[in-house]
Amino acid sequence: MPTSRPLQSPLSAPPQPSRLEATLTRNWLRRGALACALWPLSLLFGALSAARAALFRAGVLKSARLPVPVVVVGNIFIGGTGKTPLTIWLVQALRERGLRPGVISRGHGSRDRSPRPVTPQSTPGEVGDEPLLIAQHGRCPVVVGRDRAAAGSALLAAYPDVDVLIADDGLQHYALQRDVEIVLFDGRGVGNGWLLPAGPLREGPRRRRDFTVVNTPLLTADLRAALAGPGGAAFQMQLLGEFAERLAERAERMPLALLAGGGRRIVAAAGIGNPGRFFSMLKSAGVQCAELPLPDHHDFLDRPFADVDADIILITEKDAVKCAQIEYLKDDPRLWVVPVTARIDAALAQQIVEKCRGYSTA
Repeated sequence: MPTSRPLQSPLSAPPQPSRLEATLTRNWLRRGALACALWPLSLLFGALSAARAALFRAGVLKSARLPVPVVVVGNIFIGGTGKTPLTIWLVQALRERGLRPGVISRGHGSRDRSPRPVTPQSTPGEVGDEPLLIAQHGRCPVVVGRDRAAAGSALLAAYPDVDVLIADDGLQHYALQRDVEIVLFDGRGVGNGWLLPAGPLREGPRRRRDFTVVNTPLLTADLRAALAGPGGAAFQMQLLGEFAERLAERAERMPLALLAGGGRRIVAAAGIGNPGRFFSMLKSAGVQCAELPLPDHHDFLDRPFADVDADIILITEKDAVKCAQIEYLKDDPRLWVVPVTARIDAALAQQIVEKCRGYSTA
């Protein structure tokens, strides 16, 4: 085992989330001076959002109905709340109950606007990092495209046996009609409760939904009551990680418990919407590490680990799909991936199945 040496700070070299982003993120959790100054703009944002939704409801703006039930997984809190693990869990849960799901997604960062399938040969630049992860773990058809209705039509044409579509991160994409809406929160709740830019919300906290899911290790009675919207009670989701896999050879595993004993210089890096959630999970497993938050969907082309002095660098699976395709990173022996799995009450899946089986295309 390597001898323990002082850990040089990894935070000076790689790019961090912008100062503006960090400032807004802090202020979105309270109603301080900056949030109050931005509040008039949030009124305008809310009025425009409400008008857009009303135009879709009135039929002025057209929305498409697909011939199979559509389940939308999304959030109203800007940034990462855990949609990808929830989508993977939902794919597996619906399949276990006899359905044949497919997934449609925008494909963040992809260069092509038209619908395109996610294949084993796809790259994050072509289809986005999250759709790649969903396809790998969900083992179901995945099609990406900015027009979700067109993506859904393309998927059903290519896979006519699919009988339910899951729209990843499509809550505000009203051009696609949906049969079930799942709104996902995390432990931050609704922040200060205000809309953008004064707060973190895309839509009001009492927005209609069919189900509420809260990604948090501890769902208190107060948080449950605060987030249980018009869709009834809130379901808890926990993301669990038990081991790390070497990026260069994913079959090589190491229990996180072995990393809790010290003696190694460990850095945890995360280019996700809420890096703190990844770091907190590692801490709960007893892993002591320096923290390296990176911008969401970071592309790693700027060599962020070049000056990081560490024996082990723990990364998320979302980041791993990109690192594994970058020549100078894919064989870096320091990089270990921490897979997470979602644990949710099975009653949620059963209720979604019942809604899907009772849907109407009329």
